[in-house]
Amino acid sequence: MSDPDLDTPVLDDHLHLDPEHGRGLDAVEDFARLGGTHLLVCNKPSWHLGVEADDPEDFRAVFETTVDVVECAADTLDGTAWPVLGVHPGLISRLCDRGYDPEAAADLMCGGLDVAAEYAADGPAVALKTGRPHYDVDDAVWDASNAVLRHGLERAAEAGVAVQLHTEATEDLTEVADWAEAAGLAPERVVKHYAGGRLAGVTKSVMCHKDDLLEAAERDAPFLMETDFVDDPERPGAVMGPKTVPRRVRWLLDEGHEDAVERAHVESPARVYGVDTRATLNR
Repeated sequence: MSDPDLDTPVLDDHLHLDPEHGRGLDAVEDFARLGGTHLLVCNKPSWHLGVEADDPEDFRAVFETTVDVVECAADTLDGTAWPVLGVHPGLISRLCDRGYDPEAAADLMCGGLDVAAEYAADGPAVALKTGRPHYDVDDAVWDASNAVLRHGLERAAEAGVAVQLHTEATEDLTEVADWAEAAGLAPERVVKHYAGGRLAGVTKSVMCHKDDLLEAAERDAPFLMETDFVDDPERPGAVMGPKTVPRRVRWLLDEGHEDAVERAHVESPARVYGVDTRATLNR
């Protein structure tokens, strides 16, 4: 049960759960005890779950693992949880290292997004995950990655869901916003995961550093909050732990940012994902 003194929905917009190798539901219980109520759980990179894909159907096992753990997480929370399914953009480099050329790698990744889109069109996924490498790559890999990203936007538009992006560090994704509009997807339904407090073009999912959160709170724009908890026992201190979002929500409230908390945990989830965090709160 979550903390009854924290009288608001509390959503972590992007984290991973690994029920076999990581903390799994123990992490969800930590989140809930501190006041967390809702989760958007993104599948781990396929190779982290032991899947070296050579066919789009190979990704299905990754998605099924995530859907199953999300169902268990929803039963643990006073709110609920939703899956975000897709193909990590770093896979293109892994495939190229295995002998694929960038175009063939992109074709496989687009096929994986097609499989993910099945879970979005029919439920339960509320967003697809795609993007492009956050590290330096050559022009051929960059162009192929952008083709995958644009395919993800198109598939999300067809399925009627949002997109979470993994991209390079940037404060300007207006070009991607233009691509989303061209695909028929509202740019506000495109979310840059691992964002700072300032971003043009699409919705920012802000890492829970206090400076970034204050900057986002003071701007009259949609934003979300996340930890990017990786649930990897070999990287126990990586990124942020599952208790962080509820702790930062309490801190923001103590700092007088009630409107920002409402924006991040009620208004933005509704605008971006079409979910109602108040109606799904069973506290």
